[in-house]
Amino acid sequence: MLAALLLSFGVIFIAELGDKTQLVAMMFALRYRWWVVLAAITAATTAVHVLSVAIGHYLGAALPTHLLGILAGLAFVFFGLWTLRGDSLTDEETSRAQKATAPAFFVVTSAFVLAELGDKTMLATVTLAADRDWLGVWIGSTLGMVAADALAILVGAVAGKHLPERLIQLTAAALFLLFGFYMLLEGLLPSAPVLMVGGIAVALVALLGAAFRAAPPRWRPASMRPGADSAEPGAGGPSDDESAGVAAGDRAEDRRGSVG
Repeated sequence: MLAALLLSFGVIFIAELGDKTQLVAMMFALRYRWWVVLAAITAATTAVHVLSVAIGHYLGAALPTHLLGILAGLAFVFFGLWTLRGDSLTDEETSRAQKATAPAFFVVTSAFVLAELGDKTMLATVTLAADRDWLGVWIGSTLGMVAADALAILVGAVAGKHLPERLIQLTAAALFLLFGFYMLLEGLLPSAPVLMVGGIAVALVALLGAAFRAAPPRWRPASMRPGADSAEPGAGGPSDDESAGVAAGDRAEDRRGSVG
């Protein structure tokens, strides 16, 4: 149980970094008291992860263990690629969080339940519960998500600004891919030494990252495109020096016109 708890905590904590629900937590922390937001997140996460663990547990009982390992590896590779794509709030979700007027606990709880259904943290919990102790997965996944959202609340309530989103996404995606490739190789090569499996998994993550970097920008995941956070210098529009020169020229023309 302890191993399942610790693994679930780590995986869900990573999955939640930069996720949509973490952005929701940060936004609500700017509006409501931090302890109300945290309590509501805990209640919502506990309820959703009960459903996730139940689905995973009964799904796991119906499938062979060997196949579960391969499916879990593929799922985690998918979660890594999903994380690279990035996640953000829609205009409707942002407006809903900003304009909420109902009691804070109810607003935050309902928002998190709706945002979490079908999200990658829910799917990751289902995957973990398929071949591990369900109670450990439930406790670990709940604590992992609450811890990640508590970090978002701290940033929203104290710092009032986002963590470096691109760095968070790339780190979380790399860890997801590493977990996924390791579990996939472990299922395909059950007799291979652990160090060899781990080394191949690391090499695959590095090769995938190099392939994305070498690809044209339009084919890269959103978090790996140049200028995603800010416009690149020289990419459309005049430079600062050019703008200053144009402005100075305009002022000189105005002065000549007024003298004439």
